[in-house]
Amino acid sequence: MDLDATGAVLQAARAIAGADALLITAGAGMGVDSGLPDFRGDAGFWKAYPAYGHLGLSFVDLADPRWFDDDPHLAWGFYGHRLNLYRRTRPHDGFGRLLAWGAARTRGAFVFTSNVDGQFQRAGADGARVVECHGTIEVWQCARACGAGLFPAAADELAIDPQSFRAAGPLPRCPGCGALARPNVLMFGDGSWDDARTEAQRRRLDRWLSAIQGAGARLAIVECGAGTAVPTVRHVGEALARRRGATLIRINLREPEGPPGTISIAAGARAALAEIDRALG
Repeated sequence: MDLDATGAVLQAARAIAGADALLITAGAGMGVDSGLPDFRGDAGFWKAYPAYGHLGLSFVDLADPRWFDDDPHLAWGFYGHRLNLYRRTRPHDGFGRLLAWGAARTRGAFVFTSNVDGQFQRAGADGARVVECHGTIEVWQCARACGAGLFPAAADELAIDPQSFRAAGPLPRCPGCGALARPNVLMFGDGSWDDARTEAQRRRLDRWLSAIQGAGARLAIVECGAGTAVPTVRHVGEALARRRGATLIRINLREPEGPPGTISIAAGARAALAEIDRALG
């Protein structure tokens, strides 16, 4: 495939080369090239988790905090399997390319992602320069909100039945009160998510952006695999492009369109990033 049929790759390379700072934004599509499952639609989700298809439970059904009360072995089967999978997965080389481009900018880079998989940190990103707007599976909280705060996920893999995708136990517990623990991940209809860590990350990003603006530095935004189904990441990039005059480079296989001025590349993240890297020389 000729990714540069419209010159978009060359435009992206020029925007990155001319930038003083780089904001890297990413959605679920970023991890597909690393081998992580594509949960796009119920069919894609059930292909990865056939047991849930037999039960008629979709991703939205399972990503609901009520299961930690109603059926904690089901809840931890779902999140425990994902935690194990993310830890076994090696980030593809596109992550490294993005981080290298950021390191070469005079004002450095920041990451904003809706992914909860910790792949940017595994690829070498500075955790102090990452915003995980939906939380992370590598940090847990008490399911009873006892006041213990956030704590690191256990280092050991959780035992998950490969057929039923139910956790075999023992289930994770809060170190403060001994009640059931849950991931610090924003779920659907989630009124008990502890957002303290994510809000601290956002404040660090705001300070970085303010410093860039105050210095008159040029900002480029590289967005990878962020769709319209959960548009948080897209909205952040578009708002910054509009308010701060940043250049938005949108890499998305199915939904590359953007507001006027967007550099749109209709390709997967890994392939597009490799082409931009070649153009950068």
